[in-house]
Amino acid sequence: MYNRSGDKMVKIIGAGLAGVEAAYFLANQNIKVKLYEMRPKKMTPAHQTGHFAELVCSNSLRSNDILNAVGLLKREMQSFNSLIIEAAYHAEVPAGSSLAVDRDMFSAYIEDKIKNHEHIEVVYEEVKEIDVDQYTIIAAGPLASDDLFSSISKLLNQEHLHFFDAIAPIIDASSINMNIAYLKSRYDKGEAAYINCPMNQETYEKFYDALMSSDKVEHKGFEQNVFEGCMPVEVMASRGKETLLYGPLKPVGLEVEGKDKPYAVIQLRQDDYSKTMYNIVGFQTHLTWPAQKKVIQMIPGLEKAEIIRYGVMHRNTYIESPKVLNSSYQNKEYPKIFFAGQISGVEGYVESAASGLSAAIQMASLIKNGTLNPLPKETMMGAMAHYISTYNRSFVPMNANLGLFPELGYKHKKKERKMLYAERSLKELEAFKEANAWII
Repeated sequence: MYNRSGDKMVKIIGAGLAGVEAAYFLANQNIKVKLYEMRPKKMTPAHQTGHFAELVCSNSLRSNDILNAVGLLKREMQSFNSLIIEAAYHAEVPAGSSLAVDRDMFSAYIEDKIKNHEHIEVVYEEVKEIDVDQYTIIAAGPLASDDLFSSISKLLNQEHLHFFDAIAPIIDASSINMNIAYLKSRYDKGEAAYINCPMNQETYEKFYDALMSSDKVEHKGFEQNVFEGCMPVEVMASRGKETLLYGPLKPVGLEVEGKDKPYAVIQLRQDDYSKTMYNIVGFQTHLTWPAQKKVIQMIPGLEKAEIIRYGVMHRNTYIESPKVLNSSYQNKEYPKIFFAGQISGVEGYVESAASGLSAAIQMASLIKNGTLNPLPKETMMGAMAHYISTYNRSFVPMNANLGLFPELGYKHKKKERKMLYAERSLKELEAFKEANAWII
C-alpha cells in the first residue's frame, strides 16, 4: 500500500549531522519536513556557532579506505546521496588518506541545501515536549537541552546516561615554527598534509612530566565515563609513560631522511581551507587553559604557539537504546518516534550522520508503505542499527567497526577478510536498493 507522502509531515529535532542528513533524505522523497534547531537562540556547552552540522571536536571524518569500517560506511551513505558526504568532499582539505574538512565551508554548504529545499521548513525554536502522535526523529545530539532530555527520560522511563567527551586545541598556523616542524603524512600516504613536531627522548620525558602534573578541570564522575575514542591525552598518558608513543604521538612512518629518528611526534591537521588554523591531533584535553598553554608551548615548533581555541571537556548524553529502539531506530512503544545521532548510542561524525540516514529511510518506508524494512546487518549501516538495538549488559556508544559484522560463514584467508566484508556489504546494499525501488 502506498500512502501519499505529501500528506505527511515529519518533525526533526536538531540540525546536527544526523538531523540534516535525515531531513535531506526525507525531503528528497517528497516528504515534508519541519527541522527544529534551538541554536543560536540557546547554545550548548560545546557549540560555538548556530550553524547546521557544526563539527564540535575534530574536523576529520576519518579514513576513506573502503577496507576501514568508516570508509566503507561513507561508501554506503553515498549510495543514498548522503548530504554529509557530499558536503565533506565539497569542503575537503588535505589530510593524507583521511577526509577532513573546512568546518565553516562544510556547514555553509549544508545550510544552503537545507534552507533552499522546497520540502524543508526550518524552525529556530527549542523543543521541550514530544508529541507521540507526530512523526518525529529526535536527533538532538548528546547535548540536548535539559527540558528536552527530561521529556525523553519520561517518555522512555530511563535515568540519564552519559559519557564525557573532549575537544582538542586549535593553533594559529602563522605561529608554528616551520624551521623545526615539517610537513609529512605517515608513510607518505597521500600528499604531505600534516605538520609534525618531533621530540627526542629528553624532550618527550619533560613534556610527559609536565602533562601529568598540570592542573585539570575536574568533572564529577568523568573517570568512570570517559569515551575511549575521544580520551583526554592526559588520561591516556596516565596509563603509562610509553602509552602515548603507541597512540597519538607514535613516531613510526614520520621519519625524515638526513635527520635523527624522532622519539615521539605530535601532529597537527589542517582545520580550514585557507590553512590558517591547525588542530593538534589526538590532543583532546581537560587541562585548565593556563596549563594547556604551558604544555603546548613545550612542544618543539610550538614554543610561540597562539591558541585560537582551547581544548574543553563536556558531557554527552545518550539513551539505553537496546531497551527502547528496534533496528530501524524506531521506539518500540511509540511507532512514530525515531531516534538518531549520538543520543541513540552511535559515536562519531560519520556514524551519527549514517544513523540519521538509516532512521530517515525507515521513516520514509513507514510513511510510504506502512512497513519498516531494516538495512541488512551485513552492511555497516545495518550492523550499527543492529548494535544499538541488541541487548548488551554494558551498552556504551560505539564507533563503526568491522567487529560489528556477522561472520562470513566460510573459509577464507585472514588477509582477505576486510575486502570480503566490503564486497559482501556493497552487494547486500545493492540488493536492498533493488528491493526498495521506491527510494528516489
